[in-house]
Amino acid sequence: MPKSTEPAGAGPRLLAPDEPGPFHAVRRHGRSGFVIVVDHASRRIPRRLGDLGLPAEELQRHIAWDIGSLGVASMVSAQLDAPLVAQNYSRLVIDCNRDPSVASSIPRLSEATTIPGNVGLTPGQVAERRTEIFDPYHAHIGALLDERQAQGRHTILVAQHSMTDIYLGARRPMHAAVLYNRDARFALLVRQQLEREAGLIVAENEPYFVSDESDYTIPRHAEQRALPYVAIEIRQDLVADEPGQAAWARRIAHALRQAERTFLGAQG
Repeated sequence: MPKSTEPAGAGPRLLAPDEPGPFHAVRRHGRSGFVIVVDHASRRIPRRLGDLGLPAEELQRHIAWDIGSLGVASMVSAQLDAPLVAQNYSRLVIDCNRDPSVASSIPRLSEATTIPGNVGLTPGQVAERRTEIFDPYHAHIGALLDERQAQGRHTILVAQHSMTDIYLGARRPMHAAVLYNRDARFALLVRQQLEREAGLIVAENEPYFVSDESDYTIPRHAEQRALPYVAIEIRQDLVADEPGQAAWARRIAHALRQAERTFLGAQG
């Protein structure tokens, strides 16, 4: 374990000074009406936590991160000139799309895999993961949205995720999905745009859906501010490499532009 660089009398921090901060953010002042967030962008584990007791192959899997999601979101952000905020640490450390009060916030079991490094944590260990990773990420998103609101800028929140292509031995038939909770308006417009492409199967609230119990980002940042939004899931086998990510980024960026035009037109 590396030695602490904290002043005498202070406890060691979870993130060392030479490690990346809790989130990555670009284009804060982008001209787009979209703000893109990626809750499960990284599989990085803070050095102090080692490998959480897991073999390397487990940390490559979906249980650690949303494969391909950051690549797609980064390209969409560039194409739209949209602000992007992405977390820098694995959801196995703390899930940035779960309320910290629920058990799955720091999972002891993910799918069928036990996470040894998450078993028997003290309240202090739980708190440091929240204060050093979860809270700064969401504070930045909140400040960005409040800043845009104060400037009178319209904002649509886009949460980019990815899903496994095979679940319980069965291949998922959809290529992508749009998810929502209380407000379906923008998500359904995005689905309509994506489905204009022949052969593309786009699900609605499948295989996941957004809820106050299972999600944090959209209920907290979009719905509490009455912002339109969409959560987008893309099958991971389609975005596992850069060409796939680039193809889906073009597809998503086009769908978002067209859906925004329709949405704003309907608002008068």
